[in-house]
Amino acid sequence: MDKIISTIAFELGIKEVQVKNTINLIDEGNTIPFIARYRKEVTGGLSDEILRDLGERLTYLRNLEARKEDVKRIIDEQGKLTDEIVESLEKAMTMAEVEDIYRPYKQKKKTRATIAKAKGLEPLADIIYAQKETTPIEQIAEKFIDTEKGVETIEEAINGAKDIIAENISDVPEYRKEIKRLCYVYSKIVTKNAKNEKSNYEMYYKFEEEIKKIPSHRILAINRGEKEEFLKVAIEKPYEKIYNHLRKNVVKGETQFTTILEETIEDSYKRLIEPSIEREIRADLTEKAEEQAIKVFGKNAKQLLLIAPIRGITVMGFDPAYRTGCKIAVIDDTGKVLDIATVYPTEPQNDVEGAKKILKNLIAKHKVNMIAIGNGTASRESEKFVSDMIKEISETIYYTIVSEAGASVYSASKLATEEYPDINVSIRGAISIARRLQDPLAELVKIDPKSIGVGQYQHDVDQKKLSENLTGVVEDAVNSVGVDINTATPSLLSYVSGINKNIAKNIVAYRDENGKLKERKELLKVPKLGKATFEQCAGFIRIFGGKNPLEITGVHPESYSKAEQLLEMIGETTKDLLDKEKLETIREKLVRVNIEKTAKELEIGELTLKDIIDDLSKPGRDPREEMPKPILRTDILKIEDLQEGMTLTGTVRNVIDFGAFVDIGIKHDGLVHISELSEDYVRNPSDVVSVGDIVKVKVIGIDLERQKVKLSMKI
Repeated sequence: MDKIISTIAFELGIKEVQVKNTINLIDEGNTIPFIARYRKEVTGGLSDEILRDLGERLTYLRNLEARKEDVKRIIDEQGKLTDEIVESLEKAMTMAEVEDIYRPYKQKKKTRATIAKAKGLEPLADIIYAQKETTPIEQIAEKFIDTEKGVETIEEAINGAKDIIAENISDVPEYRKEIKRLCYVYSKIVTKNAKNEKSNYEMYYKFEEEIKKIPSHRILAINRGEKEEFLKVAIEKPYEKIYNHLRKNVVKGETQFTTILEETIEDSYKRLIEPSIEREIRADLTEKAEEQAIKVFGKNAKQLLLIAPIRGITVMGFDPAYRTGCKIAVIDDTGKVLDIATVYPTEPQNDVEGAKKILKNLIAKHKVNMIAIGNGTASRESEKFVSDMIKEISETIYYTIVSEAGASVYSASKLATEEYPDINVSIRGAISIARRLQDPLAELVKIDPKSIGVGQYQHDVDQKKLSENLTGVVEDAVNSVGVDINTATPSLLSYVSGINKNIAKNIVAYRDENGKLKERKELLKVPKLGKATFEQCAGFIRIFGGKNPLEITGVHPESYSKAEQLLEMIGETTKDLLDKEKLETIREKLVRVNIEKTAKELEIGELTLKDIIDDLSKPGRDPREEMPKPILRTDILKIEDLQEGMTLTGTVRNVIDFGAFVDIGIKHDGLVHISELSEDYVRNPSDVVSVGDIVKVKVIGIDLERQKVKLSMKI
């Protein structure tokens, strides 16, 4: 365990005591959101991201240690375990290294070497490899001719011995390790076209790049092109360097065996080592590329989930389409469906006037403030229709474009059927689009995170790892915001620390049967929600209009008495938190609190005290309100309206390894290449922009034929 602790501490750049304490908390069953928020004193204030990285490495390293023990046991059972093998296993830092050590002792299938051994040629192989015998090789080999065993000639005997030596060479862990190192330093990935036809992979039809420099998005693009049979892919390796390394270690001076061994080395490398090394390198490159893609997706997803809600408005959700008509849903400020309709302003019907009449009536009837238009098929045609329509209305109405990624998946889901059993599948998408504007987090948690459309090659990566990562991202987002226990859906509740899907359903059932919960401890009456779960979830639950004003904050029940003492020290009470005028006074007093002195008086940690002060200063606060609000529009912009040099305001829709896509109000998002994100060198686009950011961009290139726009943030 000490080795695991020191390894993780070194990799993450944190103290060993932080790692040790965190591992203890994880092993006790605490969730990452709970540890990140309520055990800062124990972890030294590690963020949720570092804690999740720590958890992943802990799992990997524990599995690695378990595999080492397995390998030791298997080799020991064969009676071949030595101190050198034990030492090599101790030093191994990856599963691949462990498997290389195990390779010579692995039960082999039928190979040329096993066949030769069965013919009794292993002693001959040992003689050749030792390179000491002076008797002519032909005379030595002649003794191994055995027609009953299938060795008919001297040549057959020597060739069989060479097969045994070739396999032995390929199994030496030190050789494989050095060959991999040489490959990672000197190899290139080389691609060419497999089909002489146009495709999205034309830039890779004649392409090569050093594997130590190739970025992850190119690896995934090449993999996809190979899978779709447009590309042939190979790793061009430093053969001379590899051959010389093997020869230096195998050949001991000039002897009668030198030529035989040189031929054997070449055979061992080309037939046995090279194919498996290439597979390992490709797998390693893919794994690293997938890890990067999953991180990018997770970061983007979190930003999308935390986009600021727009509260207190009646929204019209507009789900664009052509032939089947645009679906309309009007929802009130609580998300309740007030009205639905289908209109046909787009092709082929083009019933613009009829659609305007229906929508104007709905807007007047329900006092609609905002129209949320989905960004899918027929989006820009629908946007033009909406833009023209609102010019004819005397009241001020805005529209905005909302990502509809995953809306169709949600519409046909079991959850949507349970929520809207009497509403047609096609209309549910419009409801989802409207609700995404009002409360993106509450709506997006209903959808498989893979379907929310902010990733890079998300369908090409390990789906299990992606799912695990995104579940963690959603958990962190939900718990950073907090959840109103009396309005939350089971989907939202199931991401709260400690609460699973069954408990989430039980909470809603309890709420339906008993009415609104008045205090957090009432959760203990919910079936299957015991004390351990309560400890994990309580601080993330919000109860508005309940018995205890502290329960609209993130103060955990275990700290209620400390929070009350703190308020008492500054001459206030918990009830004052609900009085806007007194709240200002509380804030002013809390700013002046001496953290070090007060923490000692209250006998709590300074980090915990800082969090309590932050919570008491902003009771009922939604951290998303500090995020940028969606851009609201009243008019449409077409690509034909653009000119180079024009400055626009846009919303970042997706961040990828090579830049960011920005919605500037035209049909397709414009691309800000990584080189155009800043005057300074940018290593990672995520360091500069995030999904949902409102940014100023300059148009630097327009391709009308391909409908592509190049943008720059160097303004």
